[in-house]
Amino acid sequence: MNIEARQVDRSAKSKLQIIDCDIHPKASLEDYRPYLSNRWWDYAQTYGARSHHGYVKGFPYPKAQPQASRRDSWPPDGGLPASNYEFMRQQHLDLYGIEYGVMNPLSPSGQGEQNDEYSAALASACNAFQLNHWNKLDPRLKCSLVVPYEDPEASRQEIRRHAGDRRFAHVLMLTRTSELMGRRRYWPIYEAASEAGLPVGVHVFGYSGRAASNTGWPSFYIEEMTEHSNACQAQVVSLIMEGVFEAFPTLKMVFIEGGFGWMPALGHRLDRNWKRMRSGLPHLKRAPSEYLHDHFWVTTQPMEEPENPAHLADIMAAIGFDRILFSSDYPHWDFDDPFVALPASLGEERRRQIYSGNARALYGFA
Repeated sequence: MNIEARQVDRSAKSKLQIIDCDIHPKASLEDYRPYLSNRWWDYAQTYGARSHHGYVKGFPYPKAQPQASRRDSWPPDGGLPASNYEFMRQQHLDLYGIEYGVMNPLSPSGQGEQNDEYSAALASACNAFQLNHWNKLDPRLKCSLVVPYEDPEASRQEIRRHAGDRRFAHVLMLTRTSELMGRRRYWPIYEAASEAGLPVGVHVFGYSGRAASNTGWPSFYIEEMTEHSNACQAQVVSLIMEGVFEAFPTLKMVFIEGGFGWMPALGHRLDRNWKRMRSGLPHLKRAPSEYLHDHFWVTTQPMEEPENPAHLADIMAAIGFDRILFSSDYPHWDFDDPFVALPASLGEERRRQIYSGNARALYGFA
């Protein structure tokens, strides 16, 4: 359906309020030049990206589409998908009447760089560019507070630098960290996020050098895409078992683009094992599923959709309808159209909750 046709559809659905919790703006390294010192600009020109994994240039796997993006998301006057604000506004923000959009910049962000100081410099530049370009152009676009998470102390400093700035929705990490997220080396990030009253958003992917499986790199892109749910589960288990939420009881975690069908079964399995092995976890005061429900949110894209819509509703109910946030993943190839992403069988109240109500409550959007 073309933009004109969708605009007609928009008028028919004008009462639908949408908060999109996963938009991927694109920038170039040149966009960050005003926010990088001469030292780090020279470093970038001389050495370039040196991530922890071996794929320095390009993606580990061929993507389904160029730049992993919709073919119609390339701006007509040039540039990469989601790099041109006016085109993004026309094609996505205004077309669907997006009330707020949470930006999750994936590159260049500095996350996963081998040089910790350069990683911190790029992350800081990414945050400044989000504020001074995207958010300045459109206050609907909320920023992610990008942190160089393999350097937790630098991450804490970056969070504290922006604490209280309501233009930031959450602190951003990626699922493939060098160690599991529950380890104490990452606790300064959670401490600072809790102090600032910011959730921690955990988006799939990452540049830690870890393979998608515990026996090495798989052969195909579809394997990597499917693996994301496994990475999310491993991180959730680590965060709970290591006692992160006993140490930081107000901490909230949002897992982005990892699906959610796995979540109820994970809670059941954790509880079953915990009952038999809880003597080794005296620091946990509650059943794992209670931490899972109280501290974790998930986004809708990609959504495991059984043929029977009632089964999807059952999964959502098991997670909690108040723990599910809408996301489109714009401008990527597996983008979910906001008008048709949620089945009508959920009912208007549940749909409103997921489309905007839950995000408004979690992030405190006015």
